[in-house]
Amino acid sequence: MAQMHNNLSPAEGIWSLRRLPDMDEAQFSQWQTLLEHRTGITLSAERRSFLETNLGIRMREIGCSSYQAYYEKIVSGPDAIREWSTLVDRLTVQETRFFRDPDAFRLVSDYVLTRPREQLKKRPLEAWSVGCSTGEEPYTLAMVLNECMSQLALQPLFGVTGSDISKPVIEKARNGQFNPRKLLGMDEDMKSRYFRPAERNTVEIVNSIRDRVCFTRLNVLDLDKAPMHGMNIIFCQNLLIYFRRWRRREIVKRLAERLAPGGLLVLGQGELTDWQPPGLQRVPSEHVLAWIKRQTDEE
Repeated sequence: MAQMHNNLSPAEGIWSLRRLPDMDEAQFSQWQTLLEHRTGITLSAERRSFLETNLGIRMREIGCSSYQAYYEKIVSGPDAIREWSTLVDRLTVQETRFFRDPDAFRLVSDYVLTRPREQLKKRPLEAWSVGCSTGEEPYTLAMVLNECMSQLALQPLFGVTGSDISKPVIEKARNGQFNPRKLLGMDEDMKSRYFRPAERNTVEIVNSIRDRVCFTRLNVLDLDKAPMHGMNIIFCQNLLIYFRRWRRREIVKRLAERLAPGGLLVLGQGELTDWQPPGLQRVPSEHVLAWIKRQTDEE
C-alpha cells in the first residue's frame, strides 16, 4: 500500500495529502539490488510495504517526490554518503531490550563459570556483540561477565565490543541512557546494581559497566577487515535472518576465524540450519544455537 504524503501548503495554510505513487517491480528490484550489494540484506517481495513505508517517511522529510529521484540521490547525489547512512539506520535498527534471550545469556554465564580459573586470572575475557543496535546486548553481556567474575571472586578482567552498521545507533549506545521499558523482565537486584536514574525519565548504565564496553561501526560484509581477533565470546543474534543462506555461512565462517580456540559463538535460534560450521563443535542445548571453537584449530 502506498504511503500518504503530508504536505503543508504555505499558500493555503492547511495540511494537504499527497499520495506517493506505488513502487513498481523495476523500482523494487533496483532497491533490492542496491541494499543487497551494499549491506548483504535481502528484501523479499513480502517486505515491499516495509520498504515503501520507510522510504516514504524519509522522502517526505527531505521533500523528495519519487522513488527514482530518491534512488538517484542515494547513489550519485552530492550528499549521497550521508543520506545512505540515514536510510540504512531506518531500515536496519531493531527493537531490543536487556536480557532479551535469557537462555542465551545463561549459556554464556555457564561457559564462563566453567573456564579454568587460572586462564581467567591471566588473560582478560573478550566478548563481541555483532549487530548490537542501541547497545542493550553488549551491556547485558558486560553485566553477565561481571556477575561471573564476582561469583568466582576474581578481578573483573573483561571487555565487550559492540558493532553495528548504523552510526546513529552506535552513538546512542555509547550514550548509555535508556527508556525504563528496555529493562522489562530484568531482575530487580540487577537493575539496582547496574542502572541509576538519569535525565528525562531515563535510566543510565553505571560507569563500572560502561567503562568495560566500547562500540564501533562495522558492516558485516567487511568482517575480513575487522580488527577483532582471539575473541572468547561472539554473540550474533537476530542479524543473520536478513541474509541469504550462502551469505549467512560466509559470515559465520568469518566470525569463527575471529574466535580464540575454545571460544563460544552464539547465534539466534533457526538462523543457521542443516549446516555444521568447520572447526566448531555444537553446544548441546535445546534453546540456544551455539558452538565452541575446537582447541586444536590454529588462529
